[in-house]
Amino acid sequence: MTIIEKILASHSKFSVVKPNDIIDIEIDVRAARDFGGPNVVQHLKENNLEIADPKKTFFTFDTNPTGSDQKYAVNQHVCRVFARERGIRVFDIDNGIGTHTLIEEGIAIPGSTSVTTDSHANILGAIGAFGQGMGDQDIAVAFNKGKVWFKVPQSVKININGKRPENVFAKDIVLNLLNRFGANSLLGYSVELYGKEIEKLTLDERITIASMGTEMGAIIIFFPTTKEIIDYCETRSGKKIDPIFADADAKYEQIHNLNMEEFVPMISLPGKPHDAVNILQAHKIKIDSAFIGSCTNGRMEDLRTAAKILKGKKVAPGVVLKIVPTTDQIWQQCLEEGLIKIFKDCGALVSNAGCAGCAAGQVGQNGPGEITVSTGNRNFPGKQGKGSVYLASPATVAASALAGYITTLDRIPEKPTVFEYKERAVQKEHAKKEQANTKKPTIIEGRIWYIPKDDIDTDMIFHNRYLAITNLNEMGQYTFDNLAGYEDFAKKAKPGDIVVVNKNFGAGSSRQQAVDCFKPLGIQAILAESYGAIYERNAINASFPIVTYKTLETIDLTDGDTIRVNFETGEIINLKNGKTTVGEKFSEVQMAIYQNDGVF
Repeated sequence: MTIIEKILASHSKFSVVKPNDIIDIEIDVRAARDFGGPNVVQHLKENNLEIADPKKTFFTFDTNPTGSDQKYAVNQHVCRVFARERGIRVFDIDNGIGTHTLIEEGIAIPGSTSVTTDSHANILGAIGAFGQGMGDQDIAVAFNKGKVWFKVPQSVKININGKRPENVFAKDIVLNLLNRFGANSLLGYSVELYGKEIEKLTLDERITIASMGTEMGAIIIFFPTTKEIIDYCETRSGKKIDPIFADADAKYEQIHNLNMEEFVPMISLPGKPHDAVNILQAHKIKIDSAFIGSCTNGRMEDLRTAAKILKGKKVAPGVVLKIVPTTDQIWQQCLEEGLIKIFKDCGALVSNAGCAGCAAGQVGQNGPGEITVSTGNRNFPGKQGKGSVYLASPATVAASALAGYITTLDRIPEKPTVFEYKERAVQKEHAKKEQANTKKPTIIEGRIWYIPKDDIDTDMIFHNRYLAITNLNEMGQYTFDNLAGYEDFAKKAKPGDIVVVNKNFGAGSSRQQAVDCFKPLGIQAILAESYGAIYERNAINASFPIVTYKTLETIDLTDGDTIRVNFETGEIINLKNGKTTVGEKFSEVQMAIYQNDGVF
């Protein structure tokens, strides 16, 4: 078996599992953040559900660690009160990013299983543990039962050979991988990385690479554990650990061989993390702001790298540099090593530990027209604000902050460029959409919205600035208002419409709202060639019909056509011309949840 198959088998009733098996797995660590946590509490209360094991259950407040947003403050308090009543541990706003805390505190260890409402929970692959982001319904079930159902994924093996070039950092490695594999060629796979240089990677470097597995569409990226990783985890957890490795005869759906000597410093162009290019293609692009942090690059090694470049220098005039350590322990270590003074002396804003700009709950946002170079993991349109975001390593971000434009650490000029301000555009808000009732037959007919795009992510579907909304009736008006060309979707959509898209629909965040927002508009179903792994679960659990098709070429589909979809057979008919194609019928699990009107 592969690494993921061994871990899942060891947490199920089966000694052996294989790809596409749907199994119940025991979850060692069940966590909810301040984003998603209140909905978890609501599900538990509404369904009169208790907590299976409070010692394995946690809340982590990392998306708004300042508590500066009124709705977030209310939601955090809801979780605190619930936790006090049930003996659940809360890692509060002074702690930092929850997934990192699980490693730091020895709560997650190699071979263990964890689920959280964080779509980057798969960073636990860095220590050889299974971590998975899930929606609030799944997490509520995990809190209550200690188990969730899971589909065993296919595995992919990537061998990275050759020596690591100079000035190629961990972020550059993962951006090279994104350049090679894109956002959906590894969609739904468990990925294992091998090679001599891979074995040398530190924990911090492994976390950087594992974190961006989500942006590649992968379920998780695993690194075989080393003695150093085992020693670290044993020290933190106080437990003896038997690491899990893939069998010599493990079966992989794909095997790729890459040459690390061909890797170069990279940067992701605004809008898509996988639109990664040689950094020279973006050299000297003027920036307004720079950000160092996030679950991808706010570790101690990242901050030391930045401090070495920034020491004794000043940030370019007109450029704002924001630095956010990943956890409070790292923040304290920065203080002890003098890094905080270096950051403040160079003109940076240093915030308390947390997710920062990625979650729209802390420093790191930008405005319309603003150009930011960031160490974050996502630069979807609107993810860190209304500006443009380039993704790069901490070394590149620090060097660029000093130069005033995108550059590398070996090309920092003696004098920075002078900033010139431009007028910012402001996007108008859209009017609210009346709620419509949605019927749930097994055969449906409706007019289609044909949106022939890949990788429509959850920020395009339901932007993170609306995450505090928990009332279903308020969600519909914001559907697709961050998807270029479809900002008026909510105004034009009619009850009974069906949305048809291409690959990897719902990539990105674990937010349930990206599913629920279609309901008040009366949208009957989504048809796609493939879905983001978390989105697929959220839709099935919410009994919202999603159908996977293999091809639409045979039915000559155009926008505005009327189609008929049979959930029991998978048959799709274009009623304009009578042409038929077949998609995947509802699985037994999907149909059962659908007929039950939800996972509860």
